[in-house]
Amino acid sequence: MLYGQQIWLGTTSRPSAVTMLPSMANRHGLIAGATGTGKTVTLQVLAEGFSSMGVPVFMADVKGDLSGMAMSGEGSEKVSARIQACGVPRFDFRSFPVTFWDLYGEQGHPVRATVLQMGPILLSRMLGLNETQSGVLSLVFRIADDEHMLMLDMRDLKAVLQYIGENAAHYTLTYGNIATSTIGAIQRAITVLEDQGGDRFFGEPALEIQDWLRVTDKGEGMINILAADRLFRNPGMYSTFMLWLLSEVYESMPEVGDLEKPRLVFFFDEAHLLFNGCPKSLLEKIQQMVRLIRSKGVGVFFITQSPSDLPVAVLGQLGNRVQHALRAYTPLDMKAVRIAAQTFRPNPEFDTEEAITGLQTGEALISFLEEGGAPAVVQRATILPPQSQIGILATGQRRLVIEGSDLFGKYDQVQDRRSAYEILAGTVESAETYVPDVPSLVYAPEADAPMEETPSLVYQATMAPPAAQAAPPVMPPVSPAPVPAPSQGFMVFDPATGSYVQKELPSMTPLHSADIGAPAPRPASPVLEVPPAAPAPAPVTTQPVLVYDPATGQYRQQMVSLQLDPSTGHYAPVQQPQRPLNAREQEKLEKEAEKARKEQERKEKERLAEERRRKAEERREEAAARARKNDSVLGRIQNTVISTATREVTKGVTRGLMGSISSLFGGK
Repeated sequence: MLYGQQIWLGTTSRPSAVTMLPSMANRHGLIAGATGTGKTVTLQVLAEGFSSMGVPVFMADVKGDLSGMAMSGEGSEKVSARIQACGVPRFDFRSFPVTFWDLYGEQGHPVRATVLQMGPILLSRMLGLNETQSGVLSLVFRIADDEHMLMLDMRDLKAVLQYIGENAAHYTLTYGNIATSTIGAIQRAITVLEDQGGDRFFGEPALEIQDWLRVTDKGEGMINILAADRLFRNPGMYSTFMLWLLSEVYESMPEVGDLEKPRLVFFFDEAHLLFNGCPKSLLEKIQQMVRLIRSKGVGVFFITQSPSDLPVAVLGQLGNRVQHALRAYTPLDMKAVRIAAQTFRPNPEFDTEEAITGLQTGEALISFLEEGGAPAVVQRATILPPQSQIGILATGQRRLVIEGSDLFGKYDQVQDRRSAYEILAGTVESAETYVPDVPSLVYAPEADAPMEETPSLVYQATMAPPAAQAAPPVMPPVSPAPVPAPSQGFMVFDPATGSYVQKELPSMTPLHSADIGAPAPRPASPVLEVPPAAPAPAPVTTQPVLVYDPATGQYRQQMVSLQLDPSTGHYAPVQQPQRPLNAREQEKLEKEAEKARKEQERKEKERLAEERRRKAEERREEAAARARKNDSVLGRIQNTVISTATREVTKGVTRGLMGSISSLFGGK
């Protein structure tokens, strides 16, 4: 509800209205409180106020009870008592413009994003990858971008992962170590995500943020409600999805500075999930977005149980505070209450810490930013009831709202354009092969050659199939007159459109018509039996061709001498005879061979040294194991027994020898 040009949220006991300035809404805010203390109603009242002043709103409906905003509220004894306690002179029940969204496409318009839009950082969090696996996934995105393999859905990502895993040895030399075991771990994580239905989120048509900025003909901002009751069962997916939404808004909206009212307001329920287990790099990105998104006219409100659930760097950016009751049953709860009380500007009329534990349902401590940007003194207020329905909207009514939306049908049909899966599966023309409508020399890689290797230079004369016509009669062989060659064309990938555009090459050296296609039809004439003529030598011509450069990953134009092979119909580079090497070149080759030999000897010495070191380490380990065994109680006992037995045996042998010697001398 609006109070003049401000949002009226609650009323103090004086009574006086507690309002929020719309110009300060982009300083962000916090709605905190224990379960069942009224956070959802506060959220609903604020969303109604923003919508009434023409500001679009986005909110995640975790429990499903925000869907009732599409219907008008109804009066009751409790509502009437609350209206009277708040001193509202006139209260009208009404509905608000609502657009329902659902990641699974069941309770609203589907919400999709491409794998490329999600990026490796957020996708790693959604898949639950560790640091090493996240690094490999970043390399996968880099390789796919360098190879012009567009990743739109999970099928594309799995195809690229399989392709890179099969060629990991090649890419390791360029991009760093890519272990096949890590690729397998990422593939298993994707399988788990698909079992949870997360693969539905990836694909096209992707969400357009502009569809959230709509305003009705009456000047009311659209309230976009995401059905998150099912999504919330997977906290990792829910938090990653919400972070992606925030990053998309941050990246797509322009800088506008401070406005009289925000362009869009986000409400993030269960905000503590956004930061649980959040890696340091992602946490820094979130903090940066929260600090800078204000200048883009976007306000962000976090809803959680305790302010301590949020990082200190994020908590310090939240200027508008609404604190519902907290229950202090343990020392940790009491510490959370103290932290919450310290975030408010004190009011001399009451003790903030004591008030937080004594708030009733529907009451809150409120501190909004004043005109100059300073926080107002905290006020204890009763929250107004919402004008719309409190509770879940019936399924039939939800379906009517969805079908009556202007966006109905825009996101329902899944699009599947050419992307990495189709290219790697070979179901469409690859990026390297293109057959134009006119004869031209076109690069044609061998079908069995791996994509990561430098392709062989094979060029083929191609031509669109001629129209059906009668076979010409057999004529005596004649030398065909040269005809001008048509202009040459080749295809260049345009990443902005995801398609290929044709570029013109300089005209090629004229070839004979026999070299590029069938001769033109001739008038009928008698068939003459003539002996076959000796085959003419294949023509050699210098033509501009496209050659793949593995150093840059691009195709460059180069003049190459080509000769037609009549047996295959392909043009191949002319093999130039090798000239003898001069003294300098011979010396260079000998030096390189000597260098290679020394390098091989060095590696062999290192291998032998490593083997000696390993054997010495094994001997030290064995000696240490024997020492540990001897030092143990059992070892000492064994050593004592062995020593005693040895002494006894030695004494017996000595006595026997001495007896033998005595008897020998005594006998003499």
